Parts: sequence; C-alpha cells; structure tokens
Amino acid sequence: MMSPSGMQLPREELVRAYRMMCDIRHFEDSVHDEFAAGSIPGFVHLYAGEEASAVGFMMHLNDADRIASTHRGHGHCIAKGCDVKAMMKEIYGRADGLCGGKGGSMHIADLTKGMMGANGIVGGGPPLICGAALSAKTLKTGGVAVAFVGDGGSNQGTTLESYNLAKVWNLPAIFVVEDNRYAESTASAWSVGGSQLKRAEGFGMPGRKVDGHDFFDVYDAAAEAIGRARNGEGPSLVHVETYRYYGHFEGDAITYRTPEEEEQMKTQKDCLKIFSQRVTETGLLDASALEEVEAESRSLIEQAVAEAKAAPAPGPDKLLTDVYVSY
Repeated sequence: MMSPSGMQLPREELVRAYRMMCDIRHFEDSVHDEFAAGSIPGFVHLYAGEEASAVGFMMHLNDADRIASTHRGHGHCIAKGCDVKAMMKEIYGRADGLCGGKGGSMHIADLTKGMMGANGIVGGGPPLICGAALSAKTLKTGGVAVAFVGDGGSNQGTTLESYNLAKVWNLPAIFVVEDNRYAESTASAWSVGGSQLKRAEGFGMPGRKVDGHDFFDVYDAAAEAIGRARNGEGPSLVHVETYRYYGHFEGDAITYRTPEEEEQMKTQKDCLKIFSQRVTETGLLDASALEEVEAESRSLIEQAVAEAKAAPAPGPDKLLTDVYVSY
C-alpha cells in the first residue's frame, strides 16, 4: 500500500520525485558507460538502484539544510538540487565543474545547495553533520543536518561517536544508514554486529527501518525524523535497506554476489518501477506523464555528457587556488 503521506503528495511533487530518480539513474548509467570507455579520470562509485533513498529524504529539505554524503555521492548531490551539468563537468575534471574540476566524484560538493560534499573517508560525514546541526541549533535557523553512511560506514568509530554527540547535545541531526548489503565486498549480514535499530536504541535515539526500494516508505520515515529534528526533539536514525546495481567501484569484478541475485533485485525491487506502478495504479499519474519525464531526463543527461566532453580543463594558473579558505 502507498503510505498516507505519499497519498497526500500533489501531482507536481510526484512528478518532481520521479524526475529526480530518473536523473540519478540516467546520470549513473551514463557515467558507467563513459568510465568504461576511458573518458573519465579517477575512481567513481555509482548510486544506481538506491535512488528512492536520496529522493525520499531530500524532498523534505531546503537549501539551508545540510547533508554530508559518502564516496557514493552522485545521487545525494542530484537530489539535493545540484546542477547535473556542472556535476558531470566536475567528474570529467573540467574548469567549470561544480568544484572547478578539482574535487572529482568522491569530493563533489555545493555549499549553496547545502551539499557539504561526498567524502572519500568512510564515516567522515557524521562528525561534519554534528557541526552543521550544532550551528543550526545555536543560530536557531530551524535547519536540520543529515548524514548518509553505508553499512560499512555504520561500523566506523566516527559514526558511533557522532550518534553519542548528537544525542548528548540534542542536535537536529538525522543519520541515514544506506544498507546496500555489501561494504565493498563484505556482506552487511556478516559484518554488522546486532542491528542498526538496537544501536539507535543504545544511544537513546528513535530508529526506524524502511524499504529503500519504496520511495513512499522512505518519504514517510524521512518526514518523521526531519520533523522531529526541526521541533527540537533531537537526532534519529533511519536504516534504509537498499541495493546498488553496479559494483562497489567501476571495474569491480563483483565476485561476491551472483548474477541471479542481481537480476532478481533489478526485476523485482527496482525503485523506479515500483514508483511507476504505484502512481499509475492509483491514478495519481498516468503512464504518458512518466514517459515524458523519462525522455526529458535522458535528454538532459545526454546534454550534460556532451558539454562535459567539450569543456576545457583548468589551467596551470588554478593549481594553487581553492586550497585554503579565509574566514
């Protein structure tokens, strides 16, 4: 069944949600193809398959709210409202990329959108979010801060210390554990002691587990946790069960899971298919509207790739810029 709050979403918001999920999927599929062709420098870690998690949360946030991402950050970046063309240029290392072509995939950021950055350090985001949440609380902005970590990152000491700090200081922070079953190649069913919800309970935080393939389930949990934070009721943890379609990194041989498992997840648990089926069956959107969104999204990403390929790289005069910030 569709969630109660999902049923209350107006048509325009449903279209916006589907558009963001399509943008993420097409962006990641394109990066996958371009990396395989040797067009993209550095490493990339793709988010395809997990779109409902990012979009379900970001639908409740504004530009003043802060998020910290992981090494798998493209989906969070797009859902937070970052420009996809500037993102693609950044991944290609171009001068007019989102970070001047210097950050690349694992350090892509846009502070104007509240996107504090992807992070090559596993578990590096939660401490940053505690700082952002403390700032929002101190300045009484009404803002919240959201940290995304993977199942591997949930085992890091930085993450657990951040749970404790957020609770002790009653910060408007939300910790989202995107459990895509594998931390690089180690199954989370084997590597995570206890449960994520028991961990939340241990730190005195509310916790909730959701189906990350179901946008509406994520949307509801996000509304609850973010609403609690905005009302001064402190931090929460949301355990999102999801699945990544590609390997841990591009070039990963993926010997730790079977082709049958991958096929089953893509055919039975694809978040775009589930969303499309729900909204058309209930008459909230018709198939033609979804097809139009998908076509527009595909065209946008094709343009982003073409413009990124044609864009100039940063010159030698930019080598020592953006190294330090002055306050």
